Amino acid sequence: MKTLGRNSLVSAALFGALAVVAPVHGAPILGADLASFTVLGASTVTNVPTSTIVGNVGVWSSGGANAITGFDSSPGVAVSDPQVTGGLVHAGTAEAESAQGQLTTARLNLSSLGPGTLLASDLTGLTLMPGIYTVPAGTTNLSGSVTLDGEGDANAAWIFQMPSTFITSPNSVVDVINTGDGAGLFWNVGSSATIDVNTALLGNILASQSITFNTSATDFCGRALAENGAVTLDQNSLAGTCQGPYAGTEGLSGGLDVTTGDDGIDVVDFRPSEPVTPGTPVTPVPEPGMLGLLGLGLLGIAAVRRRPR
Repeated sequence: MKTLGRNSLVSAALFGALAVVAPVHGAPILGADLASFTVLGASTVTNVPTSTIVGNVGVWSSGGANAITGFDSSPGVAVSDPQVTGGLVHAGTAEAESAQGQLTTARLNLSSLGPGTLLASDLTGLTLMPGIYTVPAGTTNLSGSVTLDGEGDANAAWIFQMPSTFITSPNSVVDVINTGDGAGLFWNVGSSATIDVNTALLGNILASQSITFNTSATDFCGRALAENGAVTLDQNSLAGTCQGPYAGTEGLSGGLDVTTGDDGIDVVDFRPSEPVTPGTPVTPVPEPGMLGLLGLGLLGIAAVRRRPR
């Protein structure tokens, strides 16, 4: 009986130790209310019909009758709209106001990661591993295509610190490959973003000022979030809840953990690497200008390779 008791105590101690050291993810970089918005403006949201949005659309203040145009919305209420699925159009709701506060926090947390690696102002032709990058202002920041390679890490994250503007050229493309449903992609913009005609963007734009999507530009896995300015749409397709091979990534909002210390200061860390589970590539839904991009597939890799942090 004594031996059994000692073994039980040892087992309990080991279990307790394992419970203490078991990895626990912190909070995501985008708060719950913020993550529910695919389009969020501080002043106005203007839409040239017809855009297709998956997720909430809104402004944080009531803004009068013209706070949101191009959608079937009324100030101060959340209403359904035929151009919006999986969400509502918000003007001055408590949820939109909460999201706006979480946007300010998210931008501060992303900035706290530092400048990382300095790149040229135009990302065209680059293949970039997960990490932090600074992209200086230029005539354009993407004139062609850029490939973001997760190297088999399901929690791969890319943070682009854009100290000033974020500008793409017509028909430019962002490819995300070799990652999984824990991935994150963030464009932290110091002023305003302009996504030009037919650009096939991916990831979350968090801009200090305004965000403009020109005619037929798309972001099939990400968000347009303006902290202090307006969001302008023109026959665009945006989805915070991703489709095709990006399904399950929660709008490429993963990859980072936020913990708050006893001093009340947030600490942001890269989430530990996890291998992508090999499987059959998801067949993408055909979209204009996106067949080549979606055909790559995030989950259809032939082998898994861990990347050391």
